[in-house]
Amino acid sequence: MMNKQSLMQKRQKIEQFRQSSSLSPLHAEQLGQSIVSSWQRSTSAEIPKDRAAAPLVHLQKETYPSALAQALQHCMQDLKHIAEQSSMVLAVGDIGSTIIWTASSPQMQRAAESVHFIEGGQWREELVGTNALALSLKTQQSSCVFSNEHYMSSIHDWVCYAAPIVDPYSKQVLGVIDLSTTWQKHNSLGLLAAERCASIIQSALLEYQKQRLFIRAFSVPQVLFNGKVLVLTPRQIEILTILALCPQGLSLDSLHQALYGERKVSIGTLKAEMSQLRDILGGMLGSRPYRLLAHVEADFLLTEQSLDAGYIDSALKLCTGVFLAKTESPFLCAWRDCLESRLSHAIFKANETDVLLKHMAHFPEAIDAVERLIELMPKTHPVHQTLLKYKDN
Repeated sequence: MMNKQSLMQKRQKIEQFRQSSSLSPLHAEQLGQSIVSSWQRSTSAEIPKDRAAAPLVHLQKETYPSALAQALQHCMQDLKHIAEQSSMVLAVGDIGSTIIWTASSPQMQRAAESVHFIEGGQWREELVGTNALALSLKTQQSSCVFSNEHYMSSIHDWVCYAAPIVDPYSKQVLGVIDLSTTWQKHNSLGLLAAERCASIIQSALLEYQKQRLFIRAFSVPQVLFNGKVLVLTPRQIEILTILALCPQGLSLDSLHQALYGERKVSIGTLKAEMSQLRDILGGMLGSRPYRLLAHVEADFLLTEQSLDAGYIDSALKLCTGVFLAKTESPFLCAWRDCLESRLSHAIFKANETDVLLKHMAHFPEAIDAVERLIELMPKTHPVHQTLLKYKDN
């Protein structure tokens, strides 16, 4: 642990950086480029100057809780113990930086409540500025934000350590965990503690996901069952994708219509496909109606959930290619058209230029992303002129 004088000097130096009209590369190196970049984004976000607490949202209790929420049920007592013994407040956030669960020591309880570092608190960078929870999701790395590195002055007395929570099977980032205390207790081991808490949740995920299906439908389609890649035909992947989108199940006729439409394919052919899939999934495929009995997650479902929650950047990051580009299923084609329409609408609300540029790397013909980037980038920026030429072509 640093002594009080060293910590005070650190605060004073940060304040000098905050008051500076521009930060040199040397300043950025001393402060950390991720913090400097976050400050710049926070300034551009036009956050109300008098904002002293995060916006609150009422969390809907899902009919089918997320894997992260389910895993928390298995390890929350361990996490509560860590928060209480370390005199910290511990928070778990979803992929959009909204807190879904907290545990606090008595010392931090009132402070956490006063700034809405509680369940339902929205800690997205564009809402509250620089903070460890949002920064860790942005960089997908462990992050520490000390004292007045935070954008909101109401949390300048805090130091926060955060680490992303990564799905052990799919390697998708599912959320983030944050440990926070007062700045005088800053400790270089804080990040290790946050990473340890993330690993506790990841271990709980492994336990919870013993019968678990993960479907990738963007770019190169792939299905994982209990962490192992299944060897499937494109048609079988289409069937699983349809069933993932229809968790209530489908009759044989409805599934046939969704998969083949008006194509002349016999019911017997579909029955044979279902029989093979049941063998591959070890009985995790129900009938009458046909439905998946394993826990199902998918990149396209995560994208849809991100759009529903207004997490535009998360949705664009997840969308790494065309959804089942070769499918002829009328149901899946219609769903893809709907998703692309929603993504296009979301793009015109996006504010992160780096996220939009990455989206263009996956979708070179995304003229909506080009138009939004032209709106966001200064006319003096060299990329701005390139984008104008790209649009004209």
